[in-house]
Amino acid sequence: MIAFQLKRTVESLGGFGMIKILLIEDDEYLSASIIEFLRNFAKVNAVFDGEEGVFKAEDATYDVIILDWMLPNLSGIKILEKVRKKRVTTPILMLTAKDGIEDKMKGFEFGADDYLTKPFYLEELLMQLKNLLKHSGRLLDDHSLVYKNLIVDLSQQIVTYDGEFLDLQGKELELFIYLLQNQGTILPKEQIFDRIWGFESETILTVVEVYMSKLRKKLKTIGMDKELQTIRNVGYLLRKN
Repeated sequence: MIAFQLKRTVESLGGFGMIKILLIEDDEYLSASIIEFLRNFAKVNAVFDGEEGVFKAEDATYDVIILDWMLPNLSGIKILEKVRKKRVTTPILMLTAKDGIEDKMKGFEFGADDYLTKPFYLEELLMQLKNLLKHSGRLLDDHSLVYKNLIVDLSQQIVTYDGEFLDLQGKELELFIYLLQNQGTILPKEQIFDRIWGFESETILTVVEVYMSKLRKKLKTIGMDKELQTIRNVGYLLRKN
């Protein structure tokens, strides 16, 4: 079962495919263990308080939320109810010691997407996260995203077009992956900034325009720049595959 680690870590330094996960769990040892295990798969942001969990869950930049049922002050089911009422559609995986059918039905009724009963194997957690990400379109398979003739290898962080390497690296690659994960959805400039650069970044918002321009030029070399649209005064849209 879970091997606890005696340290408090609030964010992993990994970023497998730039997947971003919010972990709401008051057990710091369990949180640290989950973060360490997932560090090569995703960037994990952990909070230990229900109220902060609600605030963070309203952020549309997360790909999936791991939510503990038993939290002090504000229970996981209350958090679930609050965020769903605010029309947060992020997939939510609930961690719970409650294994009764009535409890699970209640969770699903309020908007949970899946359950994992404590104690659990970390490999089991990863498997369920991957399933949720695949169902939501954030992960095609364990290693790649495909868009027309483009393939993004998430494990090696490289992009190919008809078998030829396309030079997308760093923030350009992160940006392109985020667009791929949200095909057909208008992404506001502020949301893109928060996702790629983060709330506490000292960079200014116009950096989004700079990188969008760079990305569009790269896509133009393969005749795909028209797929990326600028929605005036709103944001950006990558046409659906």
